[in-house]
Formats: sequence, C-alpha cells, structure tokens
Amino acid sequence: DPQMMVSLLLYSYALGERSSRKIESRCREDVAYRVISANQAPDHATIARFRARHETALGELFAQVLGLCAEAGLVSTAVVAVDGTKVAAAASERATRSYEEIATEILAEAGRIDAAEDEIHGSARGDELPPKIATRAGRKGWIRDALRRQEEQRAAQARPIPRARAERLELCRQRLASDWSAERQAHRDYDAWRRRQIKERGKQNMGPGGAPGRLPEAPAGKANLTDPDSKNMKSTRGYLQGYNAQIVTNEEQIVLAAEVINAGHDFGSLAPMVDQAAEQLRGAGVKERPGVVLADAGYWSNEQIDRVRAAGAIPIVAPDADSRAEPRPGRRGGPYDFMRRVLRSPAGSKLYHQRQWMVEPVFADIKSNRRAGRFKRRGLAAVRSEWRLLTTTHNLLKLHRHRLATA
Repeated sequence: DPQMMVSLLLYSYALGERSSRKIESRCREDVAYRVISANQAPDHATIARFRARHETALGELFAQVLGLCAEAGLVSTAVVAVDGTKVAAAASERATRSYEEIATEILAEAGRIDAAEDEIHGSARGDELPPKIATRAGRKGWIRDALRRQEEQRAAQARPIPRARAERLELCRQRLASDWSAERQAHRDYDAWRRRQIKERGKQNMGPGGAPGRLPEAPAGKANLTDPDSKNMKSTRGYLQGYNAQIVTNEEQIVLAAEVINAGHDFGSLAPMVDQAAEQLRGAGVKERPGVVLADAGYWSNEQIDRVRAAGAIPIVAPDADSRAEPRPGRRGGPYDFMRRVLRSPAGSKLYHQRQWMVEPVFADIKSNRRAGRFKRRGLAAVRSEWRLLTTTHNLLKLHRHRLATA
C-alpha cells in the first residue's frame, strides 16, 4: 500500500536508515518496522523502486510537513538563515576522468566488442538472416553564465544516471563536449558584445577587457564516471566528490526550503533559496514571507542582495570572511560599506550571530546524528529528492519533540 510505503520511508529516514536492504531487514526484526509494514516485509527491490518511481511526490511531502509545523506554531518567518554544506556523492573522486581519458576508454571498449564479435561471426556481419529466409533487402562571467545555463537545463531534464558503464561513459563524453561548445560560444559572444560597445562608447570608456579570448582547442573539464552530476568540491575537510546541499531555516530550526546544487560555491544561491522558502511557505498555508535573511560571506553578491530586497526581505549578509578586518580592495562604496556598518552596529551584529545556531545544528543532526554524510542515490534529481526527504524528516522530528514537550 502506498501509504504504508511512505510511512516506512519517513520512519526509516527519521532514524537515519536509508539503505533499502537494511530497511527490509528491519521489517523482519524490528517491532516498530513490523507495525508500520503490517508484517508484510517488502523486499529491498520494492522499496528502492518505490523511492525512485515516486521521487517527485516524495519531495512534495516537504510542504505538507511544513504545514503541520505551521499549525503547531513552529514556523516563524521574521528571521531566517540560509546556508549550505557539502555532502559526498555515492561516487569516488578516483572515478573522475578527462575528455581524452573518456574517449580512449570508449575506443578501447569498442575494440574489445569488435574483437569478441569477430571471434563469433568471423568475416560475416553478424546480423544476417538465417539461410532459409535470407534476402537482399565580464569573459569569465559570460562563460560562467553559459555553463550555469547548461547545468540548469540538465537539472530541468532530470534524467536518471544510466546503470551501464558504457552508457555513463558516453553521457560524460557528451557533457564535456557540450560544455566545451558552450564555452567557445561564450567567448565569441563576449568578444562580439565588446566590439559593439567599443564602437558605441569608445574604447576609453570600456575599461580593461583584453584581446579576444583564446578559444579552447578541446574539452578541458573532467567528469565523474560513477555520478556525472556530482562535482569535485572544496569542503572544510578538504576536497570531496559531492553536492552542495542548501537549506533555509528559522529560529525554531525548522527547515523552510531545501535544495541541492552541483556548484561548489554559494554565490548566486541567495535569492533562489529565499524565493523557494516563500513558495514552500505558501504551499504550507503560511501567508508571511521571510523578513530578515541572514547569510555568510559566501553568498555576497550585489545582484542577489538587490533581488532579495526587491522581494520585500531585509538581507544581512557578511561582505567579508571573519578573518578580514580591513575592507576588501575594489569593493569600497555602496552596499559593501553599508553592510559593514550594519554588522558593526549592536542590532546588526546580534541578528547576524543568530545565523550560526539557527542553521549549523540542523546540518550536524542530519549528517552526524542520522549518518547522512553521504548520499545513497546518484544523479541531481535523485539526490535532491533524498535531501528533501532528510529535511522533511528533520522537521517531523522537531514537531514530534515539540508535541512531547507541550503535552
């Protein structure tokens, strides 16, 4: 029964159990699991297929649980915090290959297939009919934006990662070639735009831009053969092959929005996360929008801050890392100086220092207490569904504890 399967998954994720095989085992040995499954003990393949087939619907449970939290008075929106954490993918960085290495492996695989077919069919093609019935019949900014659009298009398509290695090899080759083509086109577009601007405004008014960019001769990026959607990212403990998991939380440590991106930086995620929080709140029946938005220096962007303000929220974003005492050269004036003054004020400093205890314990609970420091599934769509299930069950646990405390 679908209701039973949803209950089983929610209970398992709340306890930090995400392996379908271990969930099957618990359904035979654990009394609570046996009650939920009515002693039916679905096998691990049934559990895994249900989770994959209904990943979109399972992700939509987030807003429903958020609505239950709102009914319990746990969804305040006056102050919210945005942050991200790196979560390892179900892939090793040793499976990352360059375009040349992928092409070499594809050719080697094709050679092995040809040799095996020659052994079987000899000089024949191998597809002949049986004899009885046979017949005769800023440049970096432009490039970054172009590559970001590529990733957004792939995320919108939400295709599962192929199981066969040969199919994953071809997928990685296509992606690297597509990124290469987009980068070359971004170079051309930027140079054409700059020539038009020089003609209209004069070269002296354009600032430094350099000579026409050198088009890359071949794809220079790398892709992971196990999970091509994952990226090699810098984390607090070094580099890992994984994803950047984002959340928006409130003062009760309820998660208001959850998203996964495969960019290693948080730059450009502030306004989208605030917009998603507002959308999830509407879906939960909450009319209020986020009021004050807290974020660390990784989210600093004039454009993003302007978008948050235009949506009616007040952003308090650190313009510099904590280690920088003096203003950053080249950033003086405007929002930068204003935000530094805000953070030096008693009220601004007090508000900003709420960010750490609003968001960091949520990551600690999910990654340490519930053993979710690595995703079990592969592909951006699958990982996004898994992250939303984890944050949904975090909210369920907060609601459960709240009800126990107020009973």
